[in-house]
Amino acid sequence: MDFRVVQGNIAELETPAIVVNIFEGAEEPRGAAAVVDQQLDGAVAGLISDGEIKGKRGEITLIHTLGRIPTGRVIVVGLGKADDLTLDVVRSVAGGVSRHLRSKHVTSYISIVHGAGALDPGECAQAVVEGTAMGLYRFDKYKSKSDNDQVEEVTLAELNGDLIDQIQGGVDRGEVISAAVSRCRDMSNEPANTMTPSAMAEHALEVAQETGIEINVLDRDNMAELGMGSLLGVAQGSDEPPKLIVLKYNGDPDNSDNNLGLLGKGITFDSGGLDLKSAAGMLTMKGDMAGGASVIGAMQAIARFKPKVNVVGIVAATENMPGGKAQRPGDVVRAMNGKTIEIGNTDAEGRLVLADAVCYARSLGLTRLVDVATLTGAVVVALGDLASGIFGNDQGWTDQVVEAGASVGERFWELPTYSEYKRQYRSDIADIKNTGERGGGAITGAMIIGEFADDAAWAHLDIAGTARTTRTSGYTIKGATGVPVRTLVALAEALSAS
Repeated sequence: MDFRVVQGNIAELETPAIVVNIFEGAEEPRGAAAVVDQQLDGAVAGLISDGEIKGKRGEITLIHTLGRIPTGRVIVVGLGKADDLTLDVVRSVAGGVSRHLRSKHVTSYISIVHGAGALDPGECAQAVVEGTAMGLYRFDKYKSKSDNDQVEEVTLAELNGDLIDQIQGGVDRGEVISAAVSRCRDMSNEPANTMTPSAMAEHALEVAQETGIEINVLDRDNMAELGMGSLLGVAQGSDEPPKLIVLKYNGDPDNSDNNLGLLGKGITFDSGGLDLKSAAGMLTMKGDMAGGASVIGAMQAIARFKPKVNVVGIVAATENMPGGKAQRPGDVVRAMNGKTIEIGNTDAEGRLVLADAVCYARSLGLTRLVDVATLTGAVVVALGDLASGIFGNDQGWTDQVVEAGASVGERFWELPTYSEYKRQYRSDIADIKNTGERGGGAITGAMIIGEFADDAAWAHLDIAGTARTTRTSGYTIKGATGVPVRTLVALAEALSAS
């Protein structure tokens, strides 16, 4: 799909459809909608007066022009209340409009830059592109007969020529971000028989080759040499070879202290191991590598934007299977830093692979860490699917990650990491166990990972409730969501700016 920017009056441009907007409560059309209304002899104003157009957020009204203006259709989309307008509203509205027009077999259309009169025009343009591309996302490669309707071109029209460069910059950024999110979604939607640890490494290699960043992929022997017994313990039940994928972007090579480590859980299928999941619980476990996919997607965009910060993406990729060599409840494994872990439950494997990923990050000298994982069902019970859980050992760092998410419309809610919770995962025979009690399960899961961060500023994102969705709405499509790719990119850029 191509995005273009043109200067001109949208009502005078020839195209299959144009998109304008209106705020909730408006008694008459304004801006571009007013210009279109005048050309259509008051059709938009009449629909407002009749109560058919209310301007509620996401409301879509299609008007056929019958040849009165160069376009065949006008879409009037509601932006909701003016006081509630945000970039995420713009993003969501653009996604809904794009799918509506695709359903009408429209292959190209022209839109104004929603929100540009109230918010930064470049940022609004970026939000429109992101929402459109993410809203039109489909994963249908395995369907014999897929829907052939495609939106091939979207043009943003702006009457003020002084804003064209700013809008074009926003479009360019939006294309990079949406491509990164799509990679994460594609990887997470792939079935586990094709998205293996080796396939994840191939995706990372593509990113490295396309952007010029460094890549190193550690295999089982490399990990054994480094003493990664925690990760290898999870991997030993599978015939698929594990991979520790390392992507390095050097944005500030003369300042090694200016660094960021992004760590992702890459369990390409989670059967639960010998503590086998139920059939229903196993059904979506191809997506247990969404954290790793988000790191690879984020590194793709970070390499394009070139922020002034050194970023290392680390993905611990393996299957968790109940093969004849699988680790057992009661086993003890030793992580890369020498800390021993008693296996209380083989289905608590994400914290085990991330333990060694965190150790490896620390061995590289990384001092600011964010790990991303579909870690616990407990966080879904606590927060549902509207917010990801965040945990950390440094309040300032945790706040900075939350702020990065808020800036792009991804929500995080902090849960506590009180030291008293540590008693839940004490072991009688090892340093710690990999499980706590039922109460506070999301907290103890996070804190077990944090045991390996030492004095680094560390934040853990539990995306078990937000990595997938069962419904399509706005720019979110049923299946993998791509959370939190945009947050990780925003975080890297915020560090660069500071």
